[in-house]
Amino acid sequence: MAPKNEPESDTDSEGGQSGGVQSVERALTVLEILAREGHAGVSEIAEEMGIHKSTVSRLMGSLVTREMVHQNSERGKYQLGFGILRLASSIPGRLSLVHEARPVLESLAEEFKETVNLAVLRSNYAVNVDQAMGPSTLATYDWVGSLTPLHATSSGKVLLAALEADERERILKETGLPSRTSRTITSRKELDAQLLEIGAKGYAVVREEFEIGLNAVAVPVYNHQGNVIGALSISGPAFRFDPEKIPGLLESLKEAGLQASANMGYTVK
Repeated sequence: MAPKNEPESDTDSEGGQSGGVQSVERALTVLEILAREGHAGVSEIAEEMGIHKSTVSRLMGSLVTREMVHQNSERGKYQLGFGILRLASSIPGRLSLVHEARPVLESLAEEFKETVNLAVLRSNYAVNVDQAMGPSTLATYDWVGSLTPLHATSSGKVLLAALEADERERILKETGLPSRTSRTITSRKELDAQLLEIGAKGYAVVREEFEIGLNAVAVPVYNHQGNVIGALSISGPAFRFDPEKIPGLLESLKEAGLQASANMGYTVK
């Protein structure tokens, strides 16, 4: 749409309640354009929005005053300012992983009728901080608050795989690789190989390594900086629950992990 030939009056564009809402919508559109393009001039923005350049100039004046946008002195074009960064940086600290992931846990538990857990890394262990149970789940054990070994659980292996090598080394030296069942991996070489595979695949599976008769699969949950801050897992009785053989389970779990991550400010690059 071409820009209007005549400038809009302040009364038309900004006067009254409806005009105020219109100005807010236009200001947000300007920010979205700058976020998409990186930088843009008044003429470019006016042409894309289909409004007069004088209207864009007034919007820019207000946004510059509040440091939402910044004008490049050399080229005269605008880009997002530090005011946007200040606003964005206040969000992560207010987000609760448990709160943001809760709907995701409930949806998975309802879909696959099994126990779904959310775990984080604390004091060298995977700590379950939330749990949702499917309507026909056989297990009744409440895992919330439980400390589980990193090397023997799906959540723990996801958290281990995301660590820097020196931090992983420190933790495993302190905890060792104690056997929980006859299927627990106690070889460091075998564990390291498995962690590399987990990093490549994006999920971890354990089959009766933590508890006989219990299988589980987990995926990572990321924060706004792309760091792994938790693990989302589904577990069930070994006689009926083989994660890699249940149609759609891995795909749904990965999508759920990304949704929980998106709720925490993560964006896929």
